This record gives sequence, structure tokens and C-alpha cells, in this order.
Amino acid sequence: MSTSARSEILARVRKASRGSSAESLSQQLQGLGVAPAAPLPCAELATAFLANVLKNQGSAAVVSGRSEAVKAVGAYLYKHFRSHRLVAGNDPHLAAMPWRDAGVLPRFGSIEPGEPAALSYAMLGIAETGAIVTFTGKSSPASNNLLSEHHIVLVDQAKLVANMEQAWLGINREIERVGRPRGINFIAGPSSTGDIEGKLVYGAHGPRGWHVILIGEALDSALQEARELAGLA
Repeated sequence: MSTSARSEILARVRKASRGSSAESLSQQLQGLGVAPAAPLPCAELATAFLANVLKNQGSAAVVSGRSEAVKAVGAYLYKHFRSHRLVAGNDPHLAAMPWRDAGVLPRFGSIEPGEPAALSYAMLGIAETGAIVTFTGKSSPASNNLLSEHHIVLVDQAKLVANMEQAWLGINREIERVGRPRGINFIAGPSSTGDIEGKLVYGAHGPRGWHVILIGEALDSALQEARELAGLA
């Protein structure tokens, strides 16, 4: 779009809205409706979420409870680093996990140089995009999401929503309950860029590994079905 065309459009918008009441503008906005959400890979929310996580070049595991979740964290750490070193935000959900069940003893705080992996607890998971949502602040540092070599995320099955519209409704409800966070992160895969010689490179300016652990019941077949939908079977 040219500069002159953009200026003309903005001038028309200003002219149309000048003198309009907030109520009138709100009615006009509602009259525009909502664009349809992207179709999900399948009807089952958990399977659709996992399929999009895998399509986004993430990896995933499914577990039935908190004890199995910490064992899955320990298995991932040992596979990649032959250790159980981990840093996690001081989130109440993470602090209450039974870490000794897997021999994992996280250091709670912000990631520091030399620490290869960080753990976050997702407020929501979005099936439409395969993204997770985190509130960041003093107890959940944004640096843990963005600066670790590998980023591990715990997601409760009950916190899955179908699309972005439902996600924002959930975010607004949480803000009303606990107050406005310092930041809101939507994360949908490992860090990547195509700016280096036109090739897609992972980990250029953030985590090169992104692992989602979904916690819930009756998920035994969900991951295998998700792998088939993502073309990985």
C-alpha cells in the first residue's frame, strides 16, 4: 500500500469517527462480527493442540498426573543433558509439584548463563495454533521462556481452549481475578529465523528446543493420533 493511499484511508477513518460517541463506535465494532477461527486438525481438543505443537516443530509428551509430569521432565532433561539441572519460575503450581519423585530439584528463579533448561507453567493452551499462554512477572520471569536453550512447558488438559477468542476471554477473566501481569507471552514453538542465508534456523535468538507436557486423563492415544495428523507417524 502506498503512503498516499494509507493517508487517504486513515483520513476517512478519522472523519467517520469524529464526533461519534463511544456507544456508537462500540455498536459499529460489534456489527463487524468476528472472523472465523482456523479449522482444528480434529474435533478432540487435546489431540488438535498436540498436533499443532508438533507441526510447530515442538515436541510433546502426555501424562496422567503431577508425579508422572515430573518424571517426564526428568526424562527429557536426562535425554538431552545427562543431568537433572533445571530452573523454574517461583510459580505456585511449579513449587507444589512432587519433584523428588523423579530426582529433579529445580532452582527457582530467573535463568542464568550456563543453565540449559527452564520450566514454565502455562495458563492456557490454544488448540487453533498449538500455542501456550503464560503470565510473566516476578514469580514467572519472561527470561525463562525466552533465554534458555530448551524450554519445557507444563499444560493442564483442563486449561485447553479451542481458539484465540476463547484464549482472550480466559486471559481477561484471569486478569480480573489476580490483576494485570507484567507481560503476557504467547509461545508456539522453538525460536526460529529464516534470515540466515535464507535457511530456517532454530535457536537463533531463543530456545532451540520446546517441549510441551500435557497433563490429563485418557490421553493415551492422543499423542499418537497427533503425530499422525502432523505427518510424523
